[in-house]
Amino acid sequence: MKFSVSGRTAATGVVAAAVSTVMLLTSGSMAGAAPAPVAAAPDIPVTNVKAHLAQFQSIATANGGNRAHGRAGYKASLDYVKGKLDAAGFTTSVQTFTSSGSTGYNLIADWPGGDANQVVMVGSHLDSVSAGPGINDNGSGSAAILETALAVSRAGYKPTKHLRFAWWGAEELGMVGSRTYVNGLSTANRSKISDYLNFDMIASPNPGYFVYDDDPAIEKTFKDYFTGLNIATEPETEGDGRSDHAPFKNAGIPVGGLFSGADYIKTAAQATKWGGTSGKAFDACYHRSCDTSSNIDDTALDRNSDAIAHAVWGLSS
Repeated sequence: MKFSVSGRTAATGVVAAAVSTVMLLTSGSMAGAAPAPVAAAPDIPVTNVKAHLAQFQSIATANGGNRAHGRAGYKASLDYVKGKLDAAGFTTSVQTFTSSGSTGYNLIADWPGGDANQVVMVGSHLDSVSAGPGINDNGSGSAAILETALAVSRAGYKPTKHLRFAWWGAEELGMVGSRTYVNGLSTANRSKISDYLNFDMIASPNPGYFVYDDDPAIEKTFKDYFTGLNIATEPETEGDGRSDHAPFKNAGIPVGGLFSGADYIKTAAQATKWGGTSGKAFDACYHRSCDTSSNIDDTALDRNSDAIAHAVWGLSS
């Protein structure tokens, strides 16, 4: 689905002569001229996102059933994502850290261009718990931002702001990877991050549509998108302080994101609003071995992936 960013319409008006029009537009002196329209975000093919999830599942299956910090499945997941980004023209770097006696890895991917003093950063944690493959938690967020990054490349997008994507390690041990990254930034580099968007669990099988309510401008971007789909949202409270936006928020960086629910129980009112089953967890396989590729709601994955692209284009233009 494609939605134009609101408030950015093409300039209109009547001028006396075609020659004057050309001269004024060329010189940039047309009084009150509005900026050119912002390109609408592309549709993110859910089949592509699911193909990444299938790869994460295969990696987990081949590596003891999980993609946890310190395990071979995590590093294989990181290598898969990095290979896709390198081929798409991103500049990637791997940051290492140590947690619980094992080496951890963050993957950072920068899209060339844009104002380096205004950075829109998009992140998801790539690790699972040791109990299972973590396909919703958090293959879903990781796959969606990967496909959004690849869409940036396919479109040859030239944002006004600089775009940076990140896949965090050891989130399940207490946001270790993202804290390491934020703590390692100088004060000047922290101030350059205008927005941090976090996506942790966006395809829960009994989904809700929750929007982080931390920064009003980011929140409005997501809420406007879902309003366009005639979907009511609720403020995200279940994951407060429990995911990788927390270190950014604590450092004074504006944060936002989406969430489809974990082990909280869907109420009757929420089931009426969103469908699904009341009295049941949003994700009954949260942190369990059954968090496999069958533990995904395709509709939620599709909607949230498109919402991510909408925000990336809207906030970076």
